[in-house]
Amino acid sequence: MGKEYLSVMIQSLQKKSKILDGIIQKNMEQHQILSQDTLDAEAFEQNVQEKSDLVDQINFLDEGFEELYGRVKSVIEAEKQAHREDILLMKKLIAEITEKSVSIQSEELRNRRLMEHKFSQERKKIHAKRSSSVAVNQYYKNMAKLNYMDAQFMDKKK
Repeated sequence: MGKEYLSVMIQSLQKKSKILDGIIQKNMEQHQILSQDTLDAEAFEQNVQEKSDLVDQINFLDEGFEELYGRVKSVIEAEKQAHREDILLMKKLIAEITEKSVSIQSEELRNRRLMEHKFSQERKKIHAKRSSSVAVNQYYKNMAKLNYMDAQFMDKKK
């Protein structure tokens, strides 16, 4: 019984590691999107959605792993020697997953700062456009006033 469960747990950890690789790839893509002069909002949104789907898969795997571990924890602890190789493999996979998770967290922080900077730039561009628009409107209003002659100043010859 314990051997089959351990095999499933190992497969779950391997899948999680591959999904984390996918998140690392999405983070690199996100960095490229945010590094461009003009923000491609559609590509950014698609990237965020794809990354969210990967995170959902990890959450699903984690829930299954925890449930399975809860069932076989006592068996594994009681028969450590019999499952030594599988336990060592699981420890190795967990160490890899932890390393990838730390890497992802630092990439996420870097991308978040880049995103905040990019959005700040976009807000400044919008503000500059609004200011330009207001200035243009004010100019036209002033010019219209200049060209307006009050009737009292018109020559009224009879």
